[in-house]
Amino acid sequence: MKHISSSDIIQMEQRSRARLINSLSGFKSANLVATKDNRGCSNLAIVSSVFHLGASPALMGMIIRPDGVPRDTLSNIKQTDSYTINHVSTLIYRRAHQTSARYDADVSEFKAVGLTEQYIEGIFAPFVEQSQLKFSLQLRQVTPLAINGTVLVIGEVEHIIVDQHSIKADGYLDIESLESVAISGLDSYHQTQRLDRLSYAKPDKPLSSLSVDGMSLSNQNKSHR
Repeated sequence: MKHISSSDIIQMEQRSRARLINSLSGFKSANLVATKDNRGCSNLAIVSSVFHLGASPALMGMIIRPDGVPRDTLSNIKQTDSYTINHVSTLIYRRAHQTSARYDADVSEFKAVGLTEQYIEGIFAPFVEQSQLKFSLQLRQVTPLAINGTVLVIGEVEHIIVDQHSIKADGYLDIESLESVAISGLDSYHQTQRLDRLSYAKPDKPLSSLSVDGMSLSNQNKSHR
């Protein structure tokens, strides 16, 4: 086993250090954040730092780096209070990755990488038409983090667009069926394979495996006897 100390990390070449530390947190979701400024210019940026904050209200957070994700994203969100988050699938991951290039502010990444803007009445920001799971958010809070200059953006989910067959009876969303991909590090994309779906953990009850639809597999087997 290799032991890497804090002094070793500090002395690493910048890009190598970034790749290493970005890999430590494991697999992350791959999302395209779509925005539009007040002039009507759309922007698209790949983000791997989206995370769930709460279900009531339905809040999502994301971290925007000052020198990573294009600052147009944050500027547009502040201008309009509107943005969408669009899952990256196996069909579009290469085009999604290309949005990390530093395009000029007046260049729409949608056009640059060959993705399509999709608009829904009442929502200012565009969706990515090719995305299989997407949702719009209303900005609720922007918090600069003094420790490293990053920015925490919190939004409330307003509209969700997804294939109805991927939503199961108990509310579980089967994102694997939508071929959503994961990211490790800065540039490695992965397909997923479900190991199991487990029952709600209780101290006095053993775990059981659930079907994708949420039914206990042991009960499901009994019903077929």
